[in-house]
Amino acid sequence: MRQAGFLSRLHHGHVIVADGAMGTMLQAAGLPPGASPEGWLLENPEAVGGVHRAYIEAGSDLILTCTFGATRPRLERGGLAHRLGEINRRAVEVARRAAGDRAFVAGDIGPLGEFLAPLGQLSYEEAVDIFAEQASALAEAGVDVLYVETMSALEEARAAIEGALQACSGVVVTATLSFDAHGRTNMGVRPEEAAAALRELDVAALGANCGASLDMTLGAVERMHRVAPEMPLIVKPNAGMPRLVGEEIVYDATPDGLASYAGRFVELGARIVGGCCGSTPKHIAAIAQAVRPS
Repeated sequence: MRQAGFLSRLHHGHVIVADGAMGTMLQAAGLPPGASPEGWLLENPEAVGGVHRAYIEAGSDLILTCTFGATRPRLERGGLAHRLGEINRRAVEVARRAAGDRAFVAGDIGPLGEFLAPLGQLSYEEAVDIFAEQASALAEAGVDVLYVETMSALEEARAAIEGALQACSGVVVTATLSFDAHGRTNMGVRPEEAAAALRELDVAALGANCGASLDMTLGAVERMHRVAPEMPLIVKPNAGMPRLVGEEIVYDATPDGLASYAGRFVELGARIVGGCCGSTPKHIAAIAQAVRPS
């Protein structure tokens, strides 16, 4: 029933305000440098729940589970592959407890961190199975939507979507790519190409996240909208450009600056708007104020 509610809101309700960055918020809460957020979640569920609650208090209608790197290949690097099911289930439980009836919970699925054949050793079919394993754990734990994000290669995006759709009957799937290099993804995918391909794959919404700059993300969204004007768009950009201040990475977009772009994204058909790297609850609060009717 919550999946139906999500689809109804996506198509007919007010713009859905998503959350912001997870990693930097967890680091502020004590995640050690280089540590796996997914593994840290098992020992520190209250800290992760606190991040979710901060975004909900700021105005988020949609929060992403702490499972960006919870596929088997990525968990293997930290010796956590045997806890894949536990990690994904626990992440959903923590997010659901924080969300209550105030926000939808999206099962976050990130890239595998390795190339598919012929550039790498992993076949397309193997990638589908890997994504399906994580998606099944998230779906069984009760997410409202499976949220594929930060993809650079179209074949990997296809594999993630196919695996997610295998997870359970009637599951809602969305997908976003990251456009970084000259208006394309790091693998050379153009926004028009991505929109044309994703609209044929039974996703409920598509769009862009992360990205090199706000202007680049805006350009990507404009081009995606031209190709697929009927599709609900997701836009979850970084909080501007990063720069190194001392030993700290700082993003240059203020909350009001990011919110001004959010309004432009909505004019182009965005139905889900939030933040990615460098964004905070203050950024999300400003976005919520900008996109919601007064």
